[in-house]
Amino acid sequence: MSTTTFALLPGKITAPASVAGESRRFQGIPGVEVLDGEKIFVCYYAGNEPGEGPGNYVVLTVSDDTGSSWREVLNVMPPDSGSRIYDPVVWLDPGKRLWLFWSQCRSTKIADCFDGRAGVWSIFCDSPGQPTLEWSQPRRIAEGVMMNKPTVLQSGEWVLPVALWSLYPEKLPPELAFAARSNLLFSADNGKSFKLKIGPDIPQRSFDEHVIIERRDGSLWLLARTQYGIGCSTSTDSGDSWSLPKDSGLGGSDSRFAMRRLRSGRLCLVNHQVPQRLPAENVKGMFAREKLTVWLSDDDGQSWYGRLLLDSRTNVSYPDIAECGDGFIYAVYDHERTSRGQILLSRFTEQDIVAGELITPGALKKITVSALYGYCSQQKKSRCPEFLNQPKKGDCAIKIKDDCRAQISRQTVNF
Repeated sequence: MSTTTFALLPGKITAPASVAGESRRFQGIPGVEVLDGEKIFVCYYAGNEPGEGPGNYVVLTVSDDTGSSWREVLNVMPPDSGSRIYDPVVWLDPGKRLWLFWSQCRSTKIADCFDGRAGVWSIFCDSPGQPTLEWSQPRRIAEGVMMNKPTVLQSGEWVLPVALWSLYPEKLPPELAFAARSNLLFSADNGKSFKLKIGPDIPQRSFDEHVIIERRDGSLWLLARTQYGIGCSTSTDSGDSWSLPKDSGLGGSDSRFAMRRLRSGRLCLVNHQVPQRLPAENVKGMFAREKLTVWLSDDDGQSWYGRLLLDSRTNVSYPDIAECGDGFIYAVYDHERTSRGQILLSRFTEQDIVAGELITPGALKKITVSALYGYCSQQKKSRCPEFLNQPKKGDCAIKIKDDCRAQISRQTVNF
């Protein structure tokens, strides 16, 4: 089957199998969203082989008690055995619809992670507060991959950070080579339709994984993962043109970072602490994924402060954040994807970030959302969600709306 034909096949939305946790040998790359202070949604992707490759699938898990217990409620499975579902994003839109995005591509072996086209898919739930989540049909909205949350602009438009990876130029179809950038997908009608704008060509970027921030002056600040940390570019005309890319100065270890604007107006950054580089120093592969830390900025990213350390260990990575109306910020990340497969959650406030330590009652670090069964078997069973939260019959009801036809034509995106 060609990648063009495969690109139109949606993943399979299913209830999780009761023994899924026992067979997993890989899980990570999480996302988080919070509804009304108590219901927390965490997504990640997993696999029965130790790495990124065929058979990867997305997991959505839920806590109804602010993280004390968790249950898996949904899997997105690959359409066939030679493919993978990966890089999920969970997002609550301004109308409180819960969206789940993912990417999918052909994959024949471990580390075969991109087929040159991939594709961003989405489903949404109108009433995420209900016990049974009713989902729309899967819909393909873009070529490529999306690895961070949409941004809602002052105009009310949504802008989604989608990308065609430039790391594998030999795999790109000729007709898509022009779009191998850190791109922007705009929606002016709350997700009914989308329009693509080509983003900046940031040198030495690595899997893009970009974030889009609207600054107070209305300009768009795009930040992307690079081999040296985080590169950036600015647009003053809604993404039609971009400034010369440069090093943001924010450091990092060539890994995903998280940045969002908080209700207070501050920017919140979660990234790895790294040593200061010397001028023109080649740092590719130099810095470990360790010391995952949170900072704040009052001036649209010109300066930063706080430095709240979430986890000092190595192999902690891929943070995502969500803010709740009660003032708590939730940060999720993974640890040791193939040996432990831990999905960990921290809860803190802006005051904690300013203090550089947890001072708010109820603030916590390293809440375990999930971990690999093999790792749990070496720990106390009472501490492992894989033992506590196995799905029970009737516990994970999934409904897909019959009256919503899958919109999987490539014409859903205007190139």
